[in-house]
Amino acid sequence: YNHKRTGIDDKEFDIPQVDTPPTLESILNEPEDEDEPFILEDTCLLNTENIDAHSCETSSLASSDSGDLETNATVHGSVLRRNVLKGISAQIVSAAVRLLTVSNVIAVGTSHGLALVFDQNQALRLCLGTTATGAEYGAVSALSINHDCTRLLCGFAKGQITMWDLANGKLLRTITDAHPPGTAILHVKFTDHPALAVCNDSGGSVFELSFRRVMGMRTCESRCLFSGSKGEVCCVEPLHAGPELKDHPITHYSLLAMASLTKILLIGLKPSLKVWMTFPYGKTDPASVPLLAWQFVAVQKTINPVLAFCRGDTIHYLLVKKDEFGIIHVIKQRQLQLNCDLISLSWINPRTLVLLDSTEKLRVVDRPSQEELETVDMAELQLVYNSSHFKSLATGGNVSQALALVGEKTCYQSVCSYAGQIMYLGTKSVHIMTLRNWRERVDHLLKQEKFMEALSLAWSLHEGTAKAVLGLFADPAKRKGVVADKMVEILLQYVDRSLKKCPEQGKIQVMEQHFQDMVPVMVDYCLLLQRTDLLFNQIYPRLVENSVARGVFLESLEPYILSERIGCLTAAVMRDLLSYFQENGMMDSVEGCLVHMDITNLDIQQVVQMCWDNQLYDAMIYVFNSGMNDYISPMEHVVMGNKLLVYISCCLAGRAYPLGDIPEDLVPQVKNQVFEFLIRLHSVEAAQEEEVYPYIRTLLHFDTREFLNVLALTFEDFKNDKRALEYQQRIVDILLKVMVDNSDFTPSQVGCLFTFLARQLAKPDNTLFSLTFSICTLLSFPDDDSRHTERQQVLLELLQVGGVVQFDEERLLELAEKAEFYQICEFMYDKKHLYNKIVDCYLKDPLRKEELFNYIHNILSMPGYSSEEKQLVWVKALQHIKDLVSINSAKTAELVAVHFADEVQSIITSLQVCSIVFFFCNSFREGLNPQTVLRLGPDLHELLVDLLCQFSPQQVTAFLKTSQDYRLEEAIQITEKHKLHEAAAYLLEKKGNVQGAFEVLLQDPVYGKGKLAEIQGLILGMLETFNYEQTLLETTTNLLNSDLHWSLSHLRKAVSRGLHPRQYHCNICLQQYKRRQESEEEIIIFSCGHLYHCQCLQRKEVGVLSERQYSWSCYKCTSNQGSRPCFGSVSMLSCYVGMFFSLQMLTEATLDAQQTQAWDHFRALYRGPSRLAVLTELTHSHGNERAGLSNPVHPGTGSIYHSENFQLKLSPPPLVEE
Repeated sequence: YNHKRTGIDDKEFDIPQVDTPPTLESILNEPEDEDEPFILEDTCLLNTENIDAHSCETSSLASSDSGDLETNATVHGSVLRRNVLKGISAQIVSAAVRLLTVSNVIAVGTSHGLALVFDQNQALRLCLGTTATGAEYGAVSALSINHDCTRLLCGFAKGQITMWDLANGKLLRTITDAHPPGTAILHVKFTDHPALAVCNDSGGSVFELSFRRVMGMRTCESRCLFSGSKGEVCCVEPLHAGPELKDHPITHYSLLAMASLTKILLIGLKPSLKVWMTFPYGKTDPASVPLLAWQFVAVQKTINPVLAFCRGDTIHYLLVKKDEFGIIHVIKQRQLQLNCDLISLSWINPRTLVLLDSTEKLRVVDRPSQEELETVDMAELQLVYNSSHFKSLATGGNVSQALALVGEKTCYQSVCSYAGQIMYLGTKSVHIMTLRNWRERVDHLLKQEKFMEALSLAWSLHEGTAKAVLGLFADPAKRKGVVADKMVEILLQYVDRSLKKCPEQGKIQVMEQHFQDMVPVMVDYCLLLQRTDLLFNQIYPRLVENSVARGVFLESLEPYILSERIGCLTAAVMRDLLSYFQENGMMDSVEGCLVHMDITNLDIQQVVQMCWDNQLYDAMIYVFNSGMNDYISPMEHVVMGNKLLVYISCCLAGRAYPLGDIPEDLVPQVKNQVFEFLIRLHSVEAAQEEEVYPYIRTLLHFDTREFLNVLALTFEDFKNDKRALEYQQRIVDILLKVMVDNSDFTPSQVGCLFTFLARQLAKPDNTLFSLTFSICTLLSFPDDDSRHTERQQVLLELLQVGGVVQFDEERLLELAEKAEFYQICEFMYDKKHLYNKIVDCYLKDPLRKEELFNYIHNILSMPGYSSEEKQLVWVKALQHIKDLVSINSAKTAELVAVHFADEVQSIITSLQVCSIVFFFCNSFREGLNPQTVLRLGPDLHELLVDLLCQFSPQQVTAFLKTSQDYRLEEAIQITEKHKLHEAAAYLLEKKGNVQGAFEVLLQDPVYGKGKLAEIQGLILGMLETFNYEQTLLETTTNLLNSDLHWSLSHLRKAVSRGLHPRQYHCNICLQQYKRRQESEEEIIIFSCGHLYHCQCLQRKEVGVLSERQYSWSCYKCTSNQGSRPCFGSVSMLSCYVGMFFSLQMLTEATLDAQQTQAWDHFRALYRGPSRLAVLTELTHSHGNERAGLSNPVHPGTGSIYHSENFQLKLSPPPLVEE
């Protein structure tokens, strides 16, 4: 239902003329046709007794007086009603209207500088200003009407402000100096104070305007509230309160909200200027428009102003309140995040906001739930924007770029809200938005035949969960009554529509589907309204006219009956329901419905006969019980097997069958009747050959165990009921008589009986007589394996409570052993403290063998047992050690390690069988706790090695590596005996015989075959050579290290000893060095005894610079030698070993650069092969003489031995002489 709005021609659509056209006030305040007066929700009139505080889900469609409106239909109904003000719209095109404001009158401003004032009939009342004034002042850029609608303020694009008297159209003030010249007026607004207004210019400044009248002269005083130099303000909004809130404590402060480009400021103008709060926006789009809107809202039963503000897509709320101490608080509330950029923000009532985004879509939002109720496309309105004023084009565009960017999407002066209505100014029309009342929203959906949505909306209104509700009673009872009547009306319309829209021709499945979609809706809402009378007396008679609708209706009742949402049908509907199900073979449905319904208004005989004919036993029992209070007849006439057992169980437990409970006053009577029925000697129509107690006998034959379980559950409730205890004893006697003395029952069935009896005897407060003989009977079936564990457990429970005190214990032990009841034997032995015999019980019981280890451990380690008892258990365990190993060798090993550590050797000897010995020993080894101090002899470890070789050879090597308690020789013999070459090689290597280990590995068939066998001798020879050469290399390395240390230590001693000069003067300048100590001059002394000043040597140029250090030569010795090399003799060498030192520091005991040079020259004197090279050559020669490994190496020129001048210098070098 979406198409574009078009104009409506009166003649074309035959719209009749009216004598008096409707006024704007009559349109906006159209009364509702309720039976009782109520108060409409109003923005300025807040009455907490009558405003709605609920929300709902609806769909959305709006309409106007000039055609249908294109909207987005969602789930909330049409929340908004839009009307076009035709009278005003007809004049705004020619007048070039650019802005508007609303109070009791509507004022619009034009681009020609005129202000037009319309009354409530949309008739033009005043035209304020002239075109000449407009040419001087520019376009009207801001309008404001005061609270009593007597004054109008006009702001102009060139900065002037005028005040007009709305009573006579007289110009009262022209204000030209209220703000800096050259800026446009963006906002001018009255406050609630009659002589106070505020204005905001395009420079971003805000000014307070105080109007005074002195000596008949009207004046205006201006005060700057905020300077644009601190950040431009582009929106201001004073707090307005209606007459009913004029005494609110907050209104006396004349609050003013200002929105700059970066933050919100909240200030109070009275009694003195005060900033109450600042709130920054955070990160926002610089092109987004700041928006402000005040509203008084009821929060926690008190009414306080709330400021909604946003810039971009997030709406914030600030609550202003005054506490009991008179302190003002500004509290931030929960914010609302949207997915659109907003350009307008308005309250339409205290719970609902109307937003306009940058795509010109109108969004209705419920504030408490933050849910979007409706979206309306306003693109065709062609909204008027105020961009030119924000750019101050009339004054030359002297605004900041930030303000001009925001001004692109501003429409402050095109949207105005007042008294629950919002007006939007377009280029060709003015639209007014109001909330639809609840009835109009429902009717709007009905006109579109959206019955499902209409019912859903109406139900949410009924329950008080709807949103944006207008015109509905606040009292819940009145609200539900009015809405329920409307829903009944809708349902009847829905029934008529379903019948009319039913396809007359086509497949029956199509018709069935049509009604299956509609009938459940009717049933659901009738049940929600608790109006089954409407469903069965008005809706059903209408549907009966259509046979398909009738069938679908009757079938749709079944799930509601089964879920017990419908418990009672009228006689006619019940009769039709049973007939329909019977005709269509739906007898299971009949039975399911019967047991959930009140059948007192049915023909009992007819229903019983129908149930009997169709074997509907559940329904039959229900009819007998509920309809006639007869609980015995179903058991007499019907044999139903399991169903009968369940029925008896329910009766004895006080529960109704198949569901519900028996009335409390009937419970004792029903129990007695059932017991009397069970213990009857004969049936009502008994034959002569009938056995006694036929009912108990039949139930026992059918399922002995389940019947006895039913009795056991019933006996649980018998506490203080003397009559019931008598029945219990009587039934036990009958059971014994019927089953024990009768061969018709199997031993298993008899076992079930005595299990049941034993459980009764085991109860501490049982009142049955002693049943000692029953125990004997129970144990007299040793060949019966059925339920063996259960019978043993029952007997054990009986023994534990002392149920067989008078019984012969020896006889009981004999019977228990015969029946293999080993737990019974354990119980008896435990009483006698024969713990060693309990060991035999565990060994014989296949289900509890594993528990024997814990039992033995507990007996031997826990206190409370005598030493004799522990010794007997210890001996018994040692006797059965072989059985224990076969049960669990790991646990046996653990037990032996803790309690039989001294008997390990004897235990191993007693085991005899090798496999058992292996499992025990291996488990014993693996299970030993590292903290257990248990030293076992090497023979045990060697035995384990032998067993591992036999049963698990892959574990032998790992065991040998982890264990250290075996003897190497014996272990080697064992591994070689079993031909485990890898393990034997490991042991030989561990012994130190590496060659033997390798030889053993090579004996392995894996390595003795193929090409590997051909080089076996070569590998062995290589190993022998390797051992020899390794020894030689180690010896040589030790010799070299010793020689090198000896040589270096003597050389260091020689080159670092102190030097004594021959004279005490420099051998060049002949000056005494002692006389020049004060100069701190460096001197150089050589090993030859000559002394020089460093400067003197530098002048003679006898120093050589190398690696940033000088190497000095003795000048005198060099001169005497002439041009001969300075390293010709040892005596000459000593002259070149100079010591460089200062008088102010000592020489460190390390080799400096000159000493290193001397050492290099010293090594050059003894050129020749090193001792390492000599030994290496000897090794090669010796290796070549080895027999058979390779061809011998013939002497050649490459060997040092064949050199004619070969000298073997193995002695250390001589000491350096002075």
